[in-house]
Amino acid sequence: MTTNRALSEWVDEVARLTRPENVHWCDGGEEEFQRLIDGMLADGTLYELNRESYPRCYLHRSDPSDVARVEHLTFICSENEADAGPNNHWMTPNEAHKKVDALFEGAMKGRTLYVIPYCMGPIQSSHARLGVEITDSPYVVANMKIMTRMGRQALDRIEAGEPFVRGLHSTGDLSPDHRLILHFPEERLIKSVGSGYGGNALLGKKCHALRIASWQARDEGWLAEHMLIVGIQNPEGKTRYIAAAFPSACGKTNLAMLIPPKAYPGWKIWTVGDDIAWLHVGDDGRLWAINPEAGYFGVVPGTNEKTNKNAYDTITKNTIFTNVAVTEDMEPWWEGKKTGKPVTDWQGRPYDPATASEPAAHPNSRFTVSAQQNPSYSEEAEAPEGVPISAIFFGGRRASLAPLIFEAKSWEHGVLIGAGMASEKTAAAAGKVGEVRRDPMAMKPFCGYNYGDYWRYWLSFARRAEHPPHIFHVNWFRKGADGKFLWPGFGENLRVLEWALERCEGHGDADETPIGFVPARGAIHLEGLDIDNQTMGKLLAVDDEAWYSEYEEIAEYFADYGERLPEKLEHERERVAGALNVAGDKASQA
Repeated sequence: MTTNRALSEWVDEVARLTRPENVHWCDGGEEEFQRLIDGMLADGTLYELNRESYPRCYLHRSDPSDVARVEHLTFICSENEADAGPNNHWMTPNEAHKKVDALFEGAMKGRTLYVIPYCMGPIQSSHARLGVEITDSPYVVANMKIMTRMGRQALDRIEAGEPFVRGLHSTGDLSPDHRLILHFPEERLIKSVGSGYGGNALLGKKCHALRIASWQARDEGWLAEHMLIVGIQNPEGKTRYIAAAFPSACGKTNLAMLIPPKAYPGWKIWTVGDDIAWLHVGDDGRLWAINPEAGYFGVVPGTNEKTNKNAYDTITKNTIFTNVAVTEDMEPWWEGKKTGKPVTDWQGRPYDPATASEPAAHPNSRFTVSAQQNPSYSEEAEAPEGVPISAIFFGGRRASLAPLIFEAKSWEHGVLIGAGMASEKTAAAAGKVGEVRRDPMAMKPFCGYNYGDYWRYWLSFARRAEHPPHIFHVNWFRKGADGKFLWPGFGENLRVLEWALERCEGHGDADETPIGFVPARGAIHLEGLDIDNQTMGKLLAVDDEAWYSEYEEIAEYFADYGERLPEKLEHERERVAGALNVAGDKASQA
């Protein structure tokens, strides 16, 4: 129970609407967690995995119709449609409440209503924010225990008078026809029904920490971003922190848990966060960042000792797996694991790899695990003030256009780079291979308000922060004429990050191009790599004509935002396009 009257009255109101059999206030303790696990093992919600090789690990199988985010059923319910912007689906608050409350009517009959007080961010941090999720899913409670600072300490902050985001969730009947994920930013409220999956149900994650938080951050003077946070420690013991935003399939998790190559003895990577960063201006005029999450909810296919050893080692204990396959000895299995053989697929059906036409694990299968189990976990993840950010990286998957790395010429130019961010679809994605999808700042599914206003707010940090981070764009996926990747990636990416950090401190040789500064010949250390100067030339080449076409396409994309598009951003785009046009003319006359 609680002494906070507003919270108590809201819980009572929800209980009258949903009519649960029981109401349980979660304390976030280990005994409570174990009772939830035992209950789910008893009713078949969870399956225990091999106790010896995967101690305290469990498998959850979701409904086959409920395996991923549902962007077409996710709405921003602001009072003004223009405030949601063309980057979001919109519904009026009145219509949204009416539709979803009809689905919540009696939805918890025969179930327990769980009240989950939680904190996003270090529990003692003034930059953390509070929330309360109501749910009828013990699976959600168990995941929220791992993903957030949940329980008594969070409730104490709420009872001391701090505001909190309300989140109401029910699995309902799991019918896609009765599924809605609604955000009411002016009310600091989330309502989600009909899904038990991931971000649709763990309301502290994308719903709160990005969609609602991005709106709240603008009101309060900070940024809520879809970014990893890592510390890079050199052999002298100096650690500098970076944040990076990449669309899916662009190496975000691998970078968050990067292992330095053998050519970099004495270097260390410290993971502060793998997915979300909340950034604020510190007293020193720099941007500082906290990770609002306490755990990882990661995509597991493709994870093995070679691709991401830290992630692979992290999930060998105390992990909830969702929609993976299972081996004969009850070990979790997924495509790319490299060891074991699946006998049961993600839906529990017998599986024979020799005759199967579909993957054994769902392509979007997941793991939920405490961040503290990561071998590269940084204790600074609990620092109340967060960590100072030296550089921000945007990136995408481009086979031929974008060089390995380039640096923005100014904060405004960096915002333009982020706003024009794009990635090419792979064979695993819906749509035409190579088709470019714009995903500004990797926030397309998560920005809770109009992108035009969002970019204007980003531009304002040129005056808000006296010493803003340098901004870079990276592309690990450039290919040669033979279709093979030119850069080895993975741990070798540290070589590229080293140059970027040198640039942040006024060093690092660079050549100026119309799109930004690229490393000069020899500026990236290649010792121990089988890469010659000709290959590096291809990796760092800037095709002025192709880039001019890119900036014309960005202009078409920006046009969707009409009068909300900041003039300063369009002027910056025109500046770069003009420089590209001049450079292209000179090249053709040479």
